[in-house]
Amino acid sequence: MSQDVFISYSSIDNTAADTVCAILEQNGVSCWMAPRDITPGVEFAEAIIDGINSSKLFILVYSSNSNNSKQVFREVDRAVHSGRPVINLRLEDVPLSKQLEYYLSSVHWFNAMTPPLEGHIEKLSEVVKILLSKDDAKGDELEKVVRNGTLRLGQDKNPIKAAGKNKWYRTVVPAAIIAVLLIAVILIVPSSLKQKIFREKPELEKSIAVLPFRNDSPEDSTQYFMDGVMEELLNNLQTIKSLRVCGRTSVEQYRGQNKTLPEIARELGVNYIIEGSGQKSGNSLRMRIQLILAEGNKEEHIWANSFEQGDIDLESYFKAQSSFAEAIAGELNTALSGREKMLIEQMPTSNSEAYEAYLKGKFYSYSWDDKTLDLALKYFELAIAKDPEYALAYTGVALVWLVKQQAGLAIPEEAGQKVMESIMQAAALDSTIADVHFILASINYLGIWDWETSVSEFEKTLAINPNHADAHGIYAQLLYILGRPDEAIKHAELSVQLDPLSEFVKMWYGFNFLYEKQYDKTVSIYRQALELNPSNLAFYTGISEACHLLGKYDEAMEATKGYYTNWYKDIDHVFDRYPKAEYADIMNQEGDLLVKKSETQYIIPGDIVFLYILAGNKEKALDWLENGYELRDPLTPYIGRPFFTNLLKNEPRYLELLKKLNIPHYD
Repeated sequence: MSQDVFISYSSIDNTAADTVCAILEQNGVSCWMAPRDITPGVEFAEAIIDGINSSKLFILVYSSNSNNSKQVFREVDRAVHSGRPVINLRLEDVPLSKQLEYYLSSVHWFNAMTPPLEGHIEKLSEVVKILLSKDDAKGDELEKVVRNGTLRLGQDKNPIKAAGKNKWYRTVVPAAIIAVLLIAVILIVPSSLKQKIFREKPELEKSIAVLPFRNDSPEDSTQYFMDGVMEELLNNLQTIKSLRVCGRTSVEQYRGQNKTLPEIARELGVNYIIEGSGQKSGNSLRMRIQLILAEGNKEEHIWANSFEQGDIDLESYFKAQSSFAEAIAGELNTALSGREKMLIEQMPTSNSEAYEAYLKGKFYSYSWDDKTLDLALKYFELAIAKDPEYALAYTGVALVWLVKQQAGLAIPEEAGQKVMESIMQAAALDSTIADVHFILASINYLGIWDWETSVSEFEKTLAINPNHADAHGIYAQLLYILGRPDEAIKHAELSVQLDPLSEFVKMWYGFNFLYEKQYDKTVSIYRQALELNPSNLAFYTGISEACHLLGKYDEAMEATKGYYTNWYKDIDHVFDRYPKAEYADIMNQEGDLLVKKSETQYIIPGDIVFLYILAGNKEKALDWLENGYELRDPLTPYIGRPFFTNLLKNEPRYLELLKKLNIPHYD
């Protein structure tokens, strides 16, 4: 299908380009622009070529951003060589780059540098209609708009020729000469000299952030589905070893923000951004995805594709998702191994109701709130009811119970049993899922205390998904517990690199420095993390511990109060008695209050131990350490760190616990 105008623009100028397109079409001029008019399933480059070839006129929305856009250069090159008349719509008074000047020095140009833009485009519409007309008055009309300054000319002074002739001699002949010279260079010149001639830049790291997909549906109730679409692509890309893919938690910080893509890329430490949008209405789905290079202060569209279906067929949907991931890998010159291709292309379920329920479960699972987790659990169990062989749904159930166990929202041993039941079922159905091994690693570490199995499962997790930031972060903690700090710090650093804005990654990372005795560093990391999420109470206990070990008791008291008064709201705390009451007395009294409370409800044993360690109360600390061991308290494996050894290292009961756990202690 042909149209009047092809609109070329740098992605940074997309708002201006949309305005140009809208006003031209209001005035009866049909337009083609990417990604709006890319047919679902058609490759980006192919669509651009077809769009230019089927257009009668080419308009470049020009600004300084155009000079840095390789995509703009490719489109201009294609338009000129196809003989399309070109109008350079100038938004800024900046000189053309040498590449663009080569092609655009003699084309028409139209100034739109003073606001409002809309007024200029109304005039441009009339010029476009003149250029598109076939009547005899076309030449006179063109001369008129040139004389009154509406349309400007480059070096070619004949407006009719400049508008329509194929500049064969100016473009093709020099291009042919250049091609011959390039071939000669390739065949004759040594590679070291070629690099100097072409000034080759080093290859960019293949680091990617998949931003939260925009939900174009007017119904907020479909947000869970668009989040699932985004996460499906994210998970597929994370399995590719040659790519570094930013974790979901960090990219989530940019939902609804107005930062530019180069700003986001710098903050996340990546070179490429994936943007997506879509709309789910009833059982129909439309989604668009594009890959953008965001280097320095510029951005360049590299690839885009779309998917549209009136009646969602999961086989087609998952096939489209895998093809998107493979195409992105191809654009980044990344070859997939057979295992990576198999992982990307597998279909988790064929039951659409089960898939919908699973996505709702995932949507609610990103929480440490008991009621929200129960809602997630309900949807995961519904997914299993719809498809009893849906491995990911069992993984979701296991994850909910693991979070409940770690957050103290369930008795550890009971929650641990539920985790094992669900995750073993998931493993029997599909052992190629990274999170199956991640949850097995976590429960063996934090509930069963089988270090060998946990290490093995973490390694399996990272073999399937080398970009699993949470796995790297928690594995680092296990390695510290096992007395392997050199290995631990490598995984800890990688977890931060993969998910730099994740509060949990920061929590695990900062905690590691308690083993390294770099207490000031823990405090610094945790205070920064509290700015991201003041409600994550774990940061307060880390600050409290570090400040206590530094002898900063006022700060330790304040941080301890921040945790216990917010987590245990139904207790009459005694922190406000400080400093009139002694530091140790306050901690002892708080510990006694929690002990009393434990007679009627489950209290995390580690929280009681923590207070008695701060108080210097060896006997009560040891009593509750042993209690935590018996109850399988997830905090028990951490008792080898300096916070405990400073007070208990010569205590036989403490040394016996370390022996039972088979872990060393850090002096």
